[in-house]
Amino acid sequence: MAAEKDSSAVLQFLGRLALLKQGAEARVYRGTFLGKPAIVKERFRKAYRHPALDEKLTHRRTVQEVRSLLRCRKAGISTPVVYFVDYTSHCIFLEDIVGSGTVRDHINSALQSEAERKSLDALAAKMGQVLARMHDEDVIHGDLTTSNMLLREGPGDGELELLLIDFGLSYISALPEDKGVDLYVLEKAFLSTHPNTESLFEALLKSYSASSKKSSAVIGKLNEVRLRGRKRSMVG
Repeated sequence: MAAEKDSSAVLQFLGRLALLKQGAEARVYRGTFLGKPAIVKERFRKAYRHPALDEKLTHRRTVQEVRSLLRCRKAGISTPVVYFVDYTSHCIFLEDIVGSGTVRDHINSALQSEAERKSLDALAAKMGQVLARMHDEDVIHGDLTTSNMLLREGPGDGELELLLIDFGLSYISALPEDKGVDLYVLEKAFLSTHPNTESLFEALLKSYSASSKKSSAVIGKLNEVRLRGRKRSMVG
């Protein structure tokens, strides 16, 4: 009974926030929580699923997302702070990364200027380092795109800080193939969003290989997945 009351209070609170977007799995809101700018992610019920199965799957996804975020932060990887989790309404209250922009927008802007284009090599290296650290912690993001990476000015030195967001499809796995697929998803999204930047993605992989303690097996699996993808394209 108490849990139902708590959940009802959370849902009433969401009604006072601004809905940012709604996807197939969740609604995302923006507002304040305990006086701090916050993003709230609500995983809603799926009417097409059996209620018991839906509750089990939704709970598992919420747990996996929070676990991945906390594991990353513990490893020194910049992600939004988790303020609060309500497992009854399946809501995660997160830090709103104020003053940030997506890596997608940054790359697209930099590609318009020859001078700024050169700075993208440093960004690619930083991306490779961060993803290597994430995979060394056995966190699989599941939806790596340049839209799910943010940049904001770091404290003091003004150097750009890279943050990873949207761990809704994440899970924990030590398997090199899962990490290789994670990189493959990023590669497909990267080259689709930023055409003719193959050399930039290769710079990212070079940095990843130099930074990860387990990169050899992961890159090997990435190449296997690439080969399977090419074969499917030829058949299609």
